[in-house]
Amino acid sequence: MGAAAVLGWLALTTLAPGAAHLRAGWRKTGLVLLSCHVAGLAALLAVALTTDNLLGSLTQDSWLIPITIGAVALGVVWLAVIVHSFMVLRPGRLRRREQIVTGTLAGLLAVAAVVPFGAVANYVWTSQKTLSGIFTGPDPADSPTQEGEEPPQDPWAGRERVNLLLLGGDADDNRTGVRTDSMNVASIDVKSGNTVLVSLPRNLENVRFRPGTPMAQRFPGGFRLPADPGGGRSDLLNSVWEYADAHPEMFGGRQHQGPKVLMDTIGYTLGLDIDWYALVNMWGFARLIDAIGGITITVEQDVVFGKYNEGLVKAGTRKLKGADAMWYARSRTFSDDYTRMRRQRCVLGALLGQADPATVLARFNRIALAAKELIRTDIPRSMLKNLVPLALTVKNAKVTSLQFVPPLIRTGYPDWDKIRELTAKAVRDSTAATSAVAASATPSASQGTSPKKSPKPSGPPTKGLTEGCGAA
Repeated sequence: MGAAAVLGWLALTTLAPGAAHLRAGWRKTGLVLLSCHVAGLAALLAVALTTDNLLGSLTQDSWLIPITIGAVALGVVWLAVIVHSFMVLRPGRLRRREQIVTGTLAGLLAVAAVVPFGAVANYVWTSQKTLSGIFTGPDPADSPTQEGEEPPQDPWAGRERVNLLLLGGDADDNRTGVRTDSMNVASIDVKSGNTVLVSLPRNLENVRFRPGTPMAQRFPGGFRLPADPGGGRSDLLNSVWEYADAHPEMFGGRQHQGPKVLMDTIGYTLGLDIDWYALVNMWGFARLIDAIGGITITVEQDVVFGKYNEGLVKAGTRKLKGADAMWYARSRTFSDDYTRMRRQRCVLGALLGQADPATVLARFNRIALAAKELIRTDIPRSMLKNLVPLALTVKNAKVTSLQFVPPLIRTGYPDWDKIRELTAKAVRDSTAATSAVAASATPSASQGTSPKKSPKPSGPPTKGLTEGCGAA
C-alpha cells in the first residue's frame, strides 16, 4: 500500500471509523467501530426528530453538561481511533521519506478531526456558564404545589401574550444607582410571535403608582419631588428604579426593590401585566455591537455627543462600532428625547436584523462574554426553554411600535387613560392580525357564503420597528 492509499484510507476513517481497520484485515474491530458510528448517528437523528422544542431544550443544564462531556469524550475517542488506524495500515513498510510525509499529514488530519469536537465543547460550555450567569431568577417549577397536583403543561399558563419590560440603563462605576433612560415593553403573541413594542419617554412626569402600593402611599398625587439644586428633576419615570432602591424603608427594609417597583409602575401605566424585565447596560450594549462586528445604520444627519460636543457620528450609511452606535442611540445634543427614542428603535432593529446565525457562531465567545456583562434580568432559567422558540418566531413575525411622545402624549401632563386605551388597541390589532392570517388560511364552510370584510383598523399610530430609520 502506497503513501497516497494510506492517507486516503485514513481520511475515510475520519468520516467512517473502522474503514481503515477493514482495509487492513482487522475485520471484527472495523465492523464494531463502523456499527457504533452508524448507531450513534441514528441516535442523534432520532433525538433531533423526536424531541419537542430541541432548541429550547439546549438551554437547559440537563442537556448542556452531558453534551460538553460527550463532546470531549468523543474527541478523545476519535483521536485514538485515527492514531490506531494509522498504525494498522502499517506505514513502516513505506520508504523513509514517505513515512515522514504520511506521519506529518496523519497528525494534522487527526488534529483537524478533533477540532469540531473541541469547538462544540467550547460553545456549549460557554453557553452554560453565560446562561447561568445571566438568568438567575426564581424557578416557577420550585413553587409549592398541592400533593398529587401535576405541574401545568402550558408554560404560558393560558396567557395569549407575554409582556417583557426591556430597559436601557446608565449604571456606571462613577454613578450611584440605575437610571432607566430607555423603557420599552414588548408584548408578544405566544402563538404567532406578532409583537408590539411600546416605548415610554424617560421624562414622563407625575407618574402614577398602583393603588395600595408603598409608592402610591408616599406619592398619592403622582411621583413628585422638589427640583434639584441645578433645576433638573429626579422624579421622572426614569428615576423610579433608583428612588425605590434608595428607600428600602418603604418596603419593610427589603433591598433592591427598584426592578419590581418599575415593572409594576409601567404595567399599571400601560394596563398590562409585566411578566419579566431585562436591563441592558448601555456600555455593555456597545461591547455587544463590537462583538458582532458592528451594525450598518443610515445616520440621517450628524449626531453630536460629549460633554463639550467633541464627539461626532457623521451622516451617511456606514457600519458603526459599538461606541458610535451607542452615542447615536443616546445623544440628545441639538436634539430631544423623542428623536433619541426613534434612533434607539433603529439600533434595535439593525441589531435584530443583522445578528445572523453565521455571525453569532463565528464570534460566539466574544458575544457570550459581552452578553454576560450586558444583561440583568429576572427571567427564570427554566423559562428559556419556551422563550427561545418564541424569540425565533418573533424574528420572522410582524413587529410594530407605539411611542408615547408629543404630540400624542404630553409628557408634563400625561393623559393616563389615553395611554392605556392606545396600548390596548395596539395589542388588539396585533392579536387581530394573527386571527386574520389564520382565518384567511381556513376555507369557508359554504361555497355560497362570502367572508365578511374586517373593518379597517383605526387607533394608535403604530409603525414598523425600522420605519422612519435613515430618514430625517
